[in-house]
Amino acid sequence: MDVHNTPKASSRDSANTGSPFVVPPTPCLKKIGWGTGVVVYHMDRSPFSGVARSPWALKKVSRAPKRKKFIGSRLKLEADILKKLNHPNIVGFRCFTKTKDGREVLAMEECEESLGTILENRYENKEGPMEAELIIKIIYEVCKALRYVHTEHRIIHGDIKSYNILIKGDYDAIKLCDFGVSFPLNEAGEAQDYVGTEVWSAPEVLIGGSVTVKADIFALGLTIWEMVCLVPPHTGSSVESCDSFDESLDSVDNYGTRPSFPEGLGDRYKLVERLFTWCTEQDLNNRPTADEIIALIDATHGK
Repeated sequence: MDVHNTPKASSRDSANTGSPFVVPPTPCLKKIGWGTGVVVYHMDRSPFSGVARSPWALKKVSRAPKRKKFIGSRLKLEADILKKLNHPNIVGFRCFTKTKDGREVLAMEECEESLGTILENRYENKEGPMEAELIIKIIYEVCKALRYVHTEHRIIHGDIKSYNILIKGDYDAIKLCDFGVSFPLNEAGEAQDYVGTEVWSAPEVLIGGSVTVKADIFALGLTIWEMVCLVPPHTGSSVESCDSFDESLDSVDNYGTRPSFPEGLGDRYKLVERLFTWCTEQDLNNRPTADEIIALIDATHGK
């Protein structure tokens, strides 16, 4: 079984004071993503002593979002969480600061693109399901990140989906991002709050039940389905061919349930289907932990 020994995180100031970093004006940045009340930009960094430096991703509070103060406070909380995490499968914290007009900015390691974008492109190009071995690799790497945050830091990610999984190079690195709605677990292993995205939410989340790390596992199961069908779950896609997508068929009644897995994919997808089914059990007690998923993949693939 893969074991990750977490090194101590370096001392990195998350306050806007004491940071030498100055946020460049927006026109100098390239927009690469967005979310509720925030925009994510690509920022190239100048060479230091003649040595090239990797670019950063800047998540910046928008100029006039609703609940601007709340969004800024959530971004600060995300920075505080990310600063404590140090794992090869989690996007790296760089600094937290503010713009000249007082808007919060979280600087992070930048990856090339999200899994969600890759799936969108595969869908548009009619490339069919992602290769089974690649799906297994992504599951394995994401579960290493989840095992780390669930056990070593006792937090729930709270928003697992394809768009929060970042890819570097030719899947050379697979990293979990966006801890903006993460919450700590209490002594009973429950999170007092959960936001997430409804389409990927577990049934217990939707009915206001006990929310544990198993909610992340359910969302991971739906992300596995995404990698096969190339579209978000419960959005009217045809599971028979995975080539028909109609947002008008989106049904809230299906949220928190297990969508049908496509038939006829062959033996290569048996483990993918097994993991999907296991992760999306309605009873949270029947779902695996991230560690159990890693152990199964180790046992079947000799990791």
